[in-house]
Amino acid sequence: MQFIDEANIRVEAGKGGHGCLSFRREKYIAKGGPDGGNGGDGGKVILVGDSALNTLIDFRYQPLYRAENGRPGSGRNKTGAKGQDRRVRVPVGTSVIDEETLETIGDVVRAGQELLVAEGGFHGMGNAHFKSSTNRAPRRTTTGGIGDHRQLRLQLKLMADVGLLGLPNAGKSTLISTVSQARPKVADYPFTTLVPSLGVVGADGDSSFVMADIPGIIKGAAQGAGLGTQFLRHLSRTRILLHLVDAAPADGRSPIENAVIVDEEIGSYSAALAERPNWIVVSKIDLVDDVQRARLLTELRTAYPQRPLHMVSAATGEGLSELVDALKKAIAKVRADLANDETFAATQAVLEARISEDVLSRSLDVRPQRVADTGTVSQEHGENDQNDEKNNTEEGPEVVYLNE
Repeated sequence: MQFIDEANIRVEAGKGGHGCLSFRREKYIAKGGPDGGNGGDGGKVILVGDSALNTLIDFRYQPLYRAENGRPGSGRNKTGAKGQDRRVRVPVGTSVIDEETLETIGDVVRAGQELLVAEGGFHGMGNAHFKSSTNRAPRRTTTGGIGDHRQLRLQLKLMADVGLLGLPNAGKSTLISTVSQARPKVADYPFTTLVPSLGVVGADGDSSFVMADIPGIIKGAAQGAGLGTQFLRHLSRTRILLHLVDAAPADGRSPIENAVIVDEEIGSYSAALAERPNWIVVSKIDLVDDVQRARLLTELRTAYPQRPLHMVSAATGEGLSELVDALKKAIAKVRADLANDETFAATQAVLEARISEDVLSRSLDVRPQRVADTGTVSQEHGENDQNDEKNNTEEGPEVVYLNE
């Protein structure tokens, strides 16, 4: 299934039903009085988190979502039926942005979470509503209000605790496939990974965590080289970044030089994202001898004295258990601090808001290229007088799970 992580959609809430002008007229009742009922409220458009979805591909082919109009009121003080709400399933991790104001409406971060994106129109009032002691036969009614119409941008950001980054062929996919059940494509050439993938690292059940792998970053990625930085948004919600550095780069550059390249690209993409805890993980250490390992360890500790440093080999398993245990403890501490330390939680919320602003800014910078990939949404739609049942999508496409 094709992986789509950004889409544009239009949502249209239902109109409110009009109020009714009516007077009670029955045999043997001389003065019946007004009995026009109120209309019904228009339906809302609500996004609902669904953990079974992992791509926005549905929205590429179905860009318009309408809720039902409220029904008008009628005589005998009958209130019109409320318009049926339109609930739209989205992957967990979806950010919703208003295209006109660039306001972030909200994030869907839990399965079952509901996010209101278009409010239905308010119902109109029937003439019975305006009856009073001084106006016993009102002929006044009100019309139903227009529901919200919005153009939205959906951005999928994977929900993961740990994010892998590095140059192509640094061993990211091999690492995640070794420590989890994820099965990304692994081969001995660069750019094997073309889409992000998730893997659950099972460390003693309750202390398991989710790891995300994204395509490799090359020099100049922030200016669009290679696959660019379009997939870096999937690391925006991670708590720890694992920067994989190849111990024996095939391009002949030194590991330190390669590490600097990735750091510079991350900083160019988002200065806020660069403030996340960033661990250095030297991969493929089975390809170098003890002397080279010691020299490389010294150089990295000198260049990055504040960062945790690990050396691993996915081929032999060396260092993997120590890395997983260290990540398990670090993630547990972050979760505890978020739950118990209000100052820490507030600081993290500010950092996440800054990262979201950077992600949106980068998305706008590359919008011309992304529109060609995700499709465009027509601005011209007919009147929302009737609910368009043809636009309903009850079932999504087949989902391929990457972390079973």
